[in-house]
Parts: sequence; structure tokens; C-alpha cells
Amino acid sequence: MDIEILSKRLERLEERSAHQEQSIEELMEVVNEQQKSIETLRRESSRLKEELKQVEDIAVNGEQHEPPPPHY
Repeated sequence: MDIEILSKRLERLEERSAHQEQSIEELMEVVNEQQKSIETLRRESSRLKEELKQVEDIAVNGEQHEPPPPHY
């Protein structure tokens, strides 16, 4: 093969590699943001589950389970 042809081929491969590296970096940013969102949603889900449990307890028992005041 001619050196000029090899040089152009190498140049195209380097361009493709650079574009792929950029795409990978962008995808990693998206994945990191999604992970943060997932963690936030998990915390919120846990909080809402606890609130729902408290509401259900109140509905079933008619009152909240609070310890008696310290003077009793």
C-alpha cells in the first residue's frame, strides 16, 4: 500500500477514536447523573414508605404511638 493511503487511513481511525472517546465521556456523565437520581429516588421512596406506615398505624389504631410524657 502507498504511504499516503496508509496515512489517510490512520487519520480516519484516529478521528473515529477521538469521537468514540468523546461519546464515552458523555455517556459516563449521563450514567453518573442517573445514579444520583436513582439514589435520590431510593431515599425518597424509603421516606414515603415510612410515612405511609405511620399513617396506616394511625388509621388502624386511631392514634399515634407516642411514649408517655416523662413525668408519668
